[in-house]
Amino acid sequence: MREWRFIHTGHRSPAENMAIDEAILIAHSEGRVPPTLRFYGWNPPTLSIGYFQRAEQEIDLPALAARGYGFVRRSTGGRAVLHDKELTYSLVVSESYRGISGSITEAYRTLSMGLLHGFRNLGLEAEMVTPCCKDRPAAGSKRDGSPACFDSPSWYELVVEGRKIAGSAQLRTKGVVLQHGSIPLEMDADALFELLRFPSEPVKERQKQAFIRKAVSINQLLEAKEKETVGIEKVERAFLDGFAGGLDISFVLSGLTAYEEELASRLVKEKYGSPSWNLRR
Repeated sequence: MREWRFIHTGHRSPAENMAIDEAILIAHSEGRVPPTLRFYGWNPPTLSIGYFQRAEQEIDLPALAARGYGFVRRSTGGRAVLHDKELTYSLVVSESYRGISGSITEAYRTLSMGLLHGFRNLGLEAEMVTPCCKDRPAAGSKRDGSPACFDSPSWYELVVEGRKIAGSAQLRTKGVVLQHGSIPLEMDADALFELLRFPSEPVKERQKQAFIRKAVSINQLLEAKEKETVGIEKVERAFLDGFAGGLDISFVLSGLTAYEEELASRLVKEKYGSPSWNLRR
Protein backbone atom coordinates (compact mmCIF):
# COMPACT_ATOMS: atom_id res chain seq x y z
CA MET A 1 0.00 0.00 0.00
CA ARG A 2 1.43 3.36 -1.04
CA GLU A 3 1.22 6.61 0.91
CA TRP A 4 -0.28 9.79 -0.49
CA ARG A 5 -0.56 13.21 1.10
CA PHE A 6 -4.05 14.43 2.06
CA ILE A 7 -4.71 18.16 2.35
CA HIS A 8 -7.93 19.96 3.27
CA THR A 9 -7.61 23.66 2.45
CA GLY A 10 -11.13 24.68 3.46
CA HIS A 11 -13.11 27.33 1.60
CA ARG A 12 -10.94 29.52 -0.62
CA SER A 13 -11.50 32.12 -3.32
CA PRO A 14 -11.90 30.94 -6.94
CA ALA A 15 -8.43 32.15 -7.94
CA GLU A 16 -6.82 30.58 -4.87
CA ASN A 17 -8.46 27.21 -5.52
CA MET A 18 -7.22 26.93 -9.07
CA ALA A 19 -3.81 28.34 -8.16
CA ILE A 20 -3.35 25.81 -5.36
CA ASP A 21 -4.18 22.91 -7.67
CA GLU A 22 -1.57 24.11 -10.17
CA ALA A 23 0.99 24.79 -7.42
CA ILE A 24 0.64 21.21 -6.17
CA LEU A 25 1.04 19.94 -9.74
CA ILE A 26 4.26 21.93 -10.22
CA ALA A 27 5.67 20.91 -6.83
CA HIS A 28 4.95 17.25 -7.56
CA SER A 29 6.54 17.50 -11.01
CA GLU A 30 9.70 18.80 -9.33
CA GLY A 31 9.75 15.94 -6.82
CA ARG A 32 9.08 18.24 -3.87
CA VAL A 33 5.83 16.61 -2.69
CA PRO A 34 4.23 13.15 -2.94
CA PRO A 35 1.02 12.28 -4.82
CA THR A 36 -1.72 14.40 -3.27
CA LEU A 37 -5.46 14.32 -2.67
CA ARG A 38 -6.94 17.68 -1.79
CA PHE A 39 -10.46 18.52 -0.57
CA TYR A 40 -11.74 22.09 -0.74
CA GLY A 41 -14.72 24.43 -0.96
CA TRP A 42 -15.50 27.84 -2.47
CA ASN A 43 -16.01 31.28 -0.96
CA PRO A 44 -18.04 32.83 -2.49
CA PRO A 45 -20.03 30.28 -4.51
CA THR A 46 -18.31 30.23 -7.89
CA LEU A 47 -18.94 29.50 -11.53
CA SER A 48 -15.88 27.85 -13.07
CA ILE A 49 -15.57 27.34 -16.81
CA GLY A 50 -13.44 24.98 -18.85
CA TYR A 51 -10.23 26.11 -20.52
CA PHE A 52 -11.78 26.14 -24.01
CA GLN A 53 -15.06 27.89 -23.18
CA ARG A 54 -15.77 31.39 -24.49
CA ALA A 55 -16.56 33.39 -21.37
CA GLU A 56 -18.34 36.42 -22.78
CA GLN A 57 -20.32 34.38 -25.32
CA GLU A 58 -21.39 31.54 -23.02
CA ILE A 59 -21.62 33.21 -19.59
CA ASP A 60 -23.94 36.03 -18.45
CA LEU A 61 -21.27 37.98 -16.59
CA PRO A 62 -23.63 40.76 -15.35
CA ALA A 63 -25.96 38.12 -13.84
CA LEU A 64 -22.93 36.51 -12.19
CA ALA A 65 -21.88 39.83 -10.65
CA ALA A 66 -25.44 40.61 -9.52
CA ARG A 67 -25.54 37.38 -7.52
CA GLY A 68 -22.15 38.08 -5.96
CA TYR A 69 -20.72 34.81 -7.28
CA GLY A 70 -17.09 34.23 -8.07
CA PHE A 71 -15.79 33.37 -11.51
CA VAL A 72 -12.67 31.56 -12.72
CA ARG A 73 -11.38 29.70 -15.77
CA ARG A 74 -9.96 26.25 -15.05
CA SER A 75 -6.76 24.96 -16.63
CA THR A 76 -8.69 21.77 -17.43
CA GLY A 77 -11.34 21.27 -20.09
CA GLY A 78 -15.02 20.60 -19.68
CA ARG A 79 -17.94 22.93 -19.23
CA ALA A 80 -19.36 25.32 -16.64
CA VAL A 81 -19.85 24.18 -13.04
CA LEU A 82 -21.57 26.13 -10.27
CA HIS A 83 -19.60 25.31 -7.11
CA ASP A 84 -21.70 25.80 -4.01
CA LYS A 85 -23.05 22.97 -1.87
CA GLU A 86 -20.49 20.38 -2.85
CA LEU A 87 -17.24 18.64 -2.04
CA THR A 88 -14.54 19.58 -4.54
CA TYR A 89 -11.54 17.29 -4.86
CA SER A 90 -8.26 17.30 -6.75
CA LEU A 91 -5.79 14.50 -7.37
CA VAL A 92 -2.19 15.13 -8.43
CA VAL A 93 -0.03 12.17 -9.39
CA SER A 94 2.79 11.31 -11.80
CA GLU A 95 1.92 9.92 -15.24
CA SER A 96 4.24 7.01 -14.43
CA TYR A 97 2.08 5.93 -11.47
CA ARG A 98 0.46 2.51 -11.82
CA GLY A 99 -2.74 2.64 -13.87
CA ILE A 100 -2.07 6.21 -15.01
CA SER A 101 0.50 5.81 -17.77
CA GLY A 102 -1.96 4.68 -20.45
CA SER A 103 -4.60 6.76 -22.20
CA ILE A 104 -6.54 9.63 -20.65
CA THR A 105 -9.63 7.43 -20.39
CA GLU A 106 -7.64 4.72 -18.59
CA ALA A 107 -6.36 7.31 -16.12
CA TYR A 108 -9.97 8.39 -15.54
CA ARG A 109 -10.88 4.78 -14.87
CA THR A 110 -8.09 4.36 -12.30
CA LEU A 111 -8.71 7.61 -10.43
CA SER A 112 -12.49 7.32 -10.60
CA MET A 113 -12.35 4.11 -8.58
CA GLY A 114 -12.00 6.37 -5.55
CA LEU A 115 -15.17 8.21 -6.48
CA LEU A 116 -17.00 4.95 -7.06
CA HIS A 117 -16.09 3.67 -3.59
CA GLY A 118 -17.01 7.03 -2.05
CA PHE A 119 -20.55 7.01 -3.43
CA ARG A 120 -21.02 3.40 -2.39
CA ASN A 121 -19.86 4.33 1.11
CA LEU A 122 -22.90 6.61 1.19
CA GLY A 123 -25.21 3.78 0.16
CA LEU A 124 -25.56 4.90 -3.47
CA GLU A 125 -25.30 2.33 -6.25
CA ALA A 126 -22.98 4.31 -8.49
CA GLU A 127 -21.44 2.83 -11.60
CA MET A 128 -18.91 3.92 -14.19
CA VAL A 129 -19.84 4.78 -17.74
CA THR A 130 -17.72 2.39 -19.81
CA PRO A 131 -16.69 2.32 -23.48
CA CYS A 132 -19.21 -0.44 -24.18
CA CYS A 133 -21.98 2.12 -23.62
CA LYS A 134 -21.96 3.36 -27.21
CA ASP A 135 -24.43 6.18 -26.62
CA ARG A 136 -21.95 7.93 -24.30
CA PRO A 137 -19.25 10.32 -25.56
CA ALA A 138 -15.60 9.58 -24.92
CA ALA A 139 -13.83 11.75 -22.36
CA GLY A 140 -12.98 15.11 -23.86
CA SER A 141 -15.26 14.69 -26.87
CA LYS A 142 -17.75 17.37 -27.88
CA ARG A 143 -21.46 16.91 -28.27
CA ASP A 144 -24.25 19.38 -28.81
CA GLY A 145 -25.69 20.57 -25.53
CA SER A 146 -25.64 23.33 -22.98
CA PRO A 147 -22.46 25.02 -21.75
CA ALA A 148 -23.12 23.38 -18.36
CA CYS A 149 -21.15 20.46 -17.00
CA PHE A 150 -23.21 17.43 -15.84
CA ASP A 151 -25.06 17.67 -19.17
CA SER A 152 -23.85 14.16 -20.03
CA PRO A 153 -21.25 11.74 -18.66
CA SER A 154 -18.01 10.83 -20.38
CA TRP A 155 -16.26 7.47 -20.15
CA TYR A 156 -15.49 6.40 -16.58
CA GLU A 157 -17.49 9.19 -14.99
CA LEU A 158 -20.02 8.19 -12.36
CA VAL A 159 -23.76 7.74 -12.78
CA VAL A 160 -26.55 6.58 -10.47
CA GLU A 161 -29.70 5.29 -12.14
CA GLY A 162 -28.39 6.67 -15.42
CA ARG A 163 -27.87 10.23 -14.12
CA LYS A 164 -24.50 11.92 -13.79
CA ILE A 165 -23.49 12.49 -10.16
CA ALA A 166 -19.89 13.72 -10.38
CA GLY A 167 -18.17 15.99 -12.87
CA SER A 168 -14.41 15.68 -13.34
CA ALA A 169 -11.79 17.16 -15.65
CA GLN A 170 -8.17 16.26 -16.24
CA LEU A 171 -4.92 17.93 -17.29
CA ARG A 172 -1.59 16.31 -18.16
CA THR A 173 1.54 18.45 -18.13
CA LYS A 174 5.12 18.26 -16.86
CA GLY A 175 4.75 14.46 -16.58
CA VAL A 176 1.95 14.88 -14.02
CA VAL A 177 -1.81 14.30 -14.05
CA LEU A 178 -4.17 16.74 -12.34
CA GLN A 179 -7.76 15.57 -12.01
CA HIS A 180 -10.26 17.68 -10.14
CA GLY A 181 -13.99 17.55 -9.87
CA SER A 182 -17.28 18.41 -8.23
CA ILE A 183 -19.29 16.11 -5.95
CA PRO A 184 -22.60 17.94 -5.34
CA LEU A 185 -24.58 17.50 -2.15
CA GLU A 186 -27.26 19.77 -3.62
CA MET A 187 -27.75 21.14 -7.12
CA ASP A 188 -29.50 24.38 -8.12
CA ALA A 189 -30.27 24.16 -11.84
CA ASP A 190 -32.24 27.43 -11.78
CA ALA A 191 -29.26 29.38 -10.43
CA LEU A 192 -26.85 27.72 -12.87
CA PHE A 193 -28.95 28.40 -15.95
CA GLU A 194 -29.48 32.03 -14.99
CA LEU A 195 -25.72 32.42 -15.44
CA LEU A 196 -25.48 30.86 -18.90
CA ARG A 197 -26.25 32.46 -22.26
CA PHE A 198 -28.63 30.88 -24.79
CA PRO A 199 -30.03 31.99 -28.15
CA SER A 200 -33.55 32.32 -26.70
CA GLU A 201 -35.62 31.64 -23.59
CA PRO A 202 -37.26 28.51 -25.10
CA VAL A 203 -33.81 27.06 -25.86
CA LYS A 204 -32.65 27.90 -22.34
CA GLU A 205 -35.68 26.21 -20.77
CA ARG A 206 -35.32 23.14 -22.98
CA GLN A 207 -31.65 22.79 -22.09
CA LYS A 208 -32.39 23.25 -18.39
CA GLN A 209 -35.03 20.54 -18.38
CA ALA A 210 -32.63 18.20 -20.20
CA PHE A 211 -29.97 18.99 -17.61
CA ILE A 212 -32.37 18.20 -14.75
CA ARG A 213 -33.15 14.83 -16.30
CA LYS A 214 -29.47 13.96 -16.75
CA ALA A 215 -27.86 15.29 -13.54
CA VAL A 216 -28.42 14.53 -9.87
CA SER A 217 -26.98 15.32 -6.43
CA ILE A 218 -26.24 13.10 -3.45
CA ASN A 219 -29.06 14.36 -1.23
CA GLN A 220 -31.56 14.34 -4.09
CA LEU A 221 -30.89 10.62 -4.51
CA LEU A 222 -31.02 9.93 -0.78
CA GLU A 223 -34.33 11.76 -0.44
CA ALA A 224 -35.78 9.77 -3.34
CA LYS A 225 -34.79 6.58 -1.51
CA GLU A 226 -36.32 7.96 1.71
CA LYS A 227 -32.92 7.90 3.37
CA GLU A 228 -31.43 10.50 5.69
CA THR A 229 -29.61 13.28 3.88
CA VAL A 230 -25.94 13.93 4.63
CA GLY A 231 -23.76 16.90 5.50
CA ILE A 232 -20.34 17.79 4.22
CA GLU A 233 -18.44 16.08 7.05
CA LYS A 234 -19.99 12.69 6.31
CA VAL A 235 -19.37 13.13 2.58
CA GLU A 236 -15.72 14.02 3.17
CA ARG A 237 -15.25 10.93 5.34
CA ALA A 238 -16.95 8.69 2.77
CA PHE A 239 -14.73 9.93 -0.05
CA LEU A 240 -11.50 9.97 1.91
CA ASP A 241 -12.13 6.31 2.71
CA GLY A 242 -13.31 5.80 -0.88
CA PHE A 243 -10.09 7.08 -2.43
CA ALA A 244 -8.04 5.02 0.02
CA GLY A 245 -9.93 1.85 -0.84
CA GLY A 246 -10.42 2.52 -4.54
CA LEU A 247 -6.77 3.39 -5.18
CA ASP A 248 -5.31 0.97 -2.59
CA ILE A 249 -3.42 3.75 -0.80
CA SER A 250 -3.11 5.27 2.66
CA PHE A 251 -3.13 8.97 3.46
CA VAL A 252 -0.89 11.14 5.59
CA LEU A 253 -2.66 14.31 6.73
CA SER A 254 -0.58 17.33 5.83
CA GLY A 255 -0.70 20.93 4.67
CA LEU A 256 0.68 22.95 1.79
CA THR A 257 4.42 23.53 1.87
CA ALA A 258 5.82 27.07 2.00
CA TYR A 259 6.92 26.60 -1.62
CA GLU A 260 3.38 25.70 -2.71
CA GLU A 261 1.89 28.63 -0.77
CA GLU A 262 4.32 31.06 -2.40
CA LEU A 263 3.76 29.60 -5.85
CA ALA A 264 -0.04 29.67 -5.43
CA SER A 265 0.09 33.31 -4.33
CA ARG A 266 2.03 34.18 -7.48
CA LEU A 267 -0.38 32.22 -9.69
CA VAL A 268 -3.34 34.11 -8.19
CA LYS A 269 -1.78 37.43 -9.14
CA GLU A 270 -0.40 36.46 -12.54
CA LYS A 271 -3.04 34.03 -13.78
CA TYR A 272 -6.23 32.95 -12.04
CA GLY A 273 -7.08 36.35 -10.56
CA SER A 274 -6.48 38.13 -13.86
CA PRO A 275 -9.16 39.07 -16.43
CA SER A 276 -6.59 38.32 -19.14
CA TRP A 277 -6.84 34.64 -18.11
CA ASN A 278 -10.48 34.38 -17.10
CA LEU A 279 -11.87 36.29 -20.10
CA ARG A 280 -9.25 35.29 -22.65
CA ARG A 281 -11.61 33.65 -25.15
